[in-house]
Amino acid sequence: MIVVKNLKKSFGSLTVLDGVSVEINRGDVISVIGPSGCGKSTFLRCLNLLERPDSGSILLNGSDITAKKANAPLLRRKIGMVFQSFNLYAHLTVMRNLTIGPVKLLGASQEAAEEKAAEYLRMVGLLEKINSYPDELSGGQKQRVAIARCLAMEPEMILFDEPTSALDPTMVSEVLAVIRSLAKSGMTMLVVTHEMGFARDASTRVFYMDEGGIYEQGTPEDIFDRPQKPKTQAFINRVRSLSRKITSPFFDLYALNGEIERFCEKHIISKRMTGNAILLTEELLSLYNEYARCIKLGYHAGLQLDYSEKDGSLRLVFTYGGENDIVGKSGGLSADIIRGLSSDMSFEQDGGECKISLVCKKG
Repeated sequence: MIVVKNLKKSFGSLTVLDGVSVEINRGDVISVIGPSGCGKSTFLRCLNLLERPDSGSILLNGSDITAKKANAPLLRRKIGMVFQSFNLYAHLTVMRNLTIGPVKLLGASQEAAEEKAAEYLRMVGLLEKINSYPDELSGGQKQRVAIARCLAMEPEMILFDEPTSALDPTMVSEVLAVIRSLAKSGMTMLVVTHEMGFARDASTRVFYMDEGGIYEQGTPEDIFDRPQKPKTQAFINRVRSLSRKITSPFFDLYALNGEIERFCEKHIISKRMTGNAILLTEELLSLYNEYARCIKLGYHAGLQLDYSEKDGSLRLVFTYGGENDIVGKSGGLSADIIRGLSSDMSFEQDGGECKISLVCKKG
């Protein structure tokens, strides 16, 4: 369907894409992962010419859309794109957002466009919002409308540029559910994502980008279970852990809980175990706050969550300054909750640094 040959793109002296060559077949669902700034979004934007490549070629069904004589706007309509910031027209209803493109660009009648719009809104679960305005929708609903609007243009392929990155963690799953449904329907898609659970279980292939190109590619099992190259291995190991330093008793607990929830969603960790991890974190911090206040130490603590795909376990490691086991020496409710929600708990103390390590119970 798409053949990319030696694609290059620079911004001033910064080379972002340095000779990307790859084939994308009809029906492929490809997740594009990698560190920030590695060129993932630029690669997608080059595919539909929102960014003009400096050199190289992009063949869509045999036609080079980068050629000077190519009818780029016509060819580009075959490649839809969903952005992280929705890009809906705020002054238009949901219905008008979906029909304006087909009527003005595809020559569809208003009646036919509205019929299709209703069909696609039903598909994404938002038919009841057909007369609403974007400001009346949640972030997840806006993104689902954006997907329906893209479908209304009848593309052969859809590019998703981090479609969940602007959403609250509670809204991520509703958008991913729609994308998974499209994947099952056979739609060809490239998805730039940080949602590793989605990349693993919904993709036919995964591209890991680094060093200006597709550093390694393969099936989800190849990339997540058997990565061959050093940077891929380091990245996969890193995304299975969440680490945070806490340096003040007035830290934002809600933001921390949101990060934990998002991390667990990425790895398809059950809601029950996610809730356990959040509660364990809150109770450990509660005990530490009381301990730090009593001994008047400088406030510093660390939290690390490690997810093991091998056995589905979630290990929590809590570090803090001091000498005492804040769980073992406490007989209060917080300590009882921690003991009840965890297993394999251990305590270590070394030179003024304490570490409590435990595994979150699944049930």
